[in-house]
Amino acid sequence: MDTTTTSRPRALLALGAALGFALATFDLVRGGRGEAPVPDDAVAIVGDAAVLRIDYERALSALAADRRSPLSPDDRRRVLDRLIDEELLLQRGLALGLERRDGRVRSDLVASVVESIVSEAATAKPTDDDVAAFFADNQALFRRPGRVRVRQILFRVTASVTDAQALARANAGLKRLRAGESFELVATELGDTALVEIPSGPIDPATVREYLGPTVARSIDDLAVGTPGEPVRSAAGYHVVELLEREPGATPALADVADQVRAELRRSNENAALRGYVDELRAATDVRVRASGLE
Repeated sequence: MDTTTTSRPRALLALGAALGFALATFDLVRGGRGEAPVPDDAVAIVGDAAVLRIDYERALSALAADRRSPLSPDDRRRVLDRLIDEELLLQRGLALGLERRDGRVRSDLVASVVESIVSEAATAKPTDDDVAAFFADNQALFRRPGRVRVRQILFRVTASVTDAQALARANAGLKRLRAGESFELVATELGDTALVEIPSGPIDPATVREYLGPTVARSIDDLAVGTPGEPVRSAAGYHVVELLEREPGATPALADVADQVRAELRRSNENAALRGYVDELRAATDVRVRASGLE
């Protein structure tokens, strides 16, 4: 047997073992000497991220609130392990790019960033002068819409009453009204009972739409007070509406809407803060848009 041939593998094996031992020793020395201590405001380091003490204490408080007895050392360790596991999973999710690939994660992340941006503007309290200036510049936002007082006669379209028949009755009723007959009499003799009666007092446009529907409500804008309008079709049938009174819109006094103005000013400040932050990001980032193919 060739001793040179057999001794070479043994020499290589010995060299490999020596190198492995040296590397392991180096790692132990480097790990023992190179690891930075856990900072005072943290309870653990996971990779390059710290598990903050405030988050740990908040989790302990939440667990303690559900317990009648004090937390044990095992409880505390389980809480810490849970926070470490969460951080590991978070880092893995980021490494996998889930914040871009998962729509829900992406949406939650964007919402959290927006909340952090507007939080400072949301907590800032506008002064009385700020509120007064905002109200003066944006009175249209707080202008109260006009109100109307109306009444109607409904002519239903049903399985036994065709569209043409209902329209013919509506036109006959309108003719009698314009001839001076009593609204109540015409409604009794020709009309159908509405499921919900319109309030007798002045109502705003939103309430009109609620009771009569959008198509009929729009027709009231062109009516003159005291003159019944042409029949207007809705899902229920034909409506003959009479405008009894029209109150114009008005801008209230600041004192009457101060809370509303203050809330609107805060929303405006939040939107401005977010828009300014996003504009800064755009200015600092290379954003390129395809010149064509977006139609």
